[in-house]
Amino acid sequence: MQSPSRRTFLATGALAAAGLLAACTASGGKSKAGGSAAGGAGKTDPDLPLRTRAVAATDALIAQYSAALGPGSGAPASPLAQLRADLETQRTALAAGLPAGRPASSSASPSAPAASASPTVNAPGSPAGWAPLATAELSCAQGRLADLAAASPELARLLASVSAAGAVHAAHLGDTAPFPADTASAVPSPSASGTPSGGLTAGAVTALQAALAGEHTAVYAFGVVGARIPVGPQRDDARACYAVHQARRDAWQRMLAGAGATPVAAAPGYQLPFAVPDATAAAKLAGTIEARLTAVYADLVAAGSGSLRLAGATALRECGLQAYHWGVDVGALPGMPAGTAATATASP
Repeated sequence: MQSPSRRTFLATGALAAAGLLAACTASGGKSKAGGSAAGGAGKTDPDLPLRTRAVAATDALIAQYSAALGPGSGAPASPLAQLRADLETQRTALAAGLPAGRPASSSASPSAPAASASPTVNAPGSPAGWAPLATAELSCAQGRLADLAAASPELARLLASVSAAGAVHAAHLGDTAPFPADTASAVPSPSASGTPSGGLTAGAVTALQAALAGEHTAVYAFGVVGARIPVGPQRDDARACYAVHQARRDAWQRMLAGAGATPVAAAPGYQLPFAVPDATAAAKLAGTIEARLTAVYADLVAAGSGSLRLAGATALRECGLQAYHWGVDVGALPGMPAGTAATATASP
């Protein structure tokens, strides 16, 4: 397992409040599906260059996958073909905010140049040739994070999701190196006042309270996970995850208190989403917890700014990676509503 410091429910009420019970947005309008619109003649959408850059980088990465797959583009069920399909889903969501007929630029983010479309591989689709793809995935993921600060809230949510998916793809491809953009840990470092520089908006406080509620439930659930798994490496993994969730919980409490808000308290007890009688069910619960938390942190990215937005994106990525480690697939757009790409395509 990757260290939770790097890759890194269940109270029914807490999850429902966070929209969890039941890494690309879309339309040019300010809606759930996309970034800010042009808003009328003479106005320029500030998200356009960010979307254009993201689409160009994704196109280059798709081309690199196609080259690695070789003639015929690989069987649909092959690992590389599945990852390429994820990229196509991401491209659809990213491109939905571009004006009709506007081609994507070939320029990638300055911090993450687009990968070559013709990598050198040992054999088409062979694991021995996957390292260049993992490197390219991480480079693109880093580029999406570099654009977070300038993006509108909904585009920031999408970019963080796409970046998290890139890190998960790299893990699928066997990457074990630290994430390139890990200049901050999964747990943010508040300023002396206890809040990020610039303070917290009302929306950020609401999203942070939801994240705190999610971490309260995660701490409880990982206590159950650890109790059901016998002594060994897997229990060590569960204990490490438990510690990360405790640390995030404590950080969010301090930040909220520093902003003058009363941090939401942990509930006396939590209802698990399914019975956990053994180690197999415990591992499934661990993955489910992490996967559901991606939605909480996608919301925090959209509501926050500056260091809080980056902290949300980092937590989103690490939860996605932990879900992958525990055997739960977070999909092409972790943390985003189901059908995001399809909704983006259908939007006017």
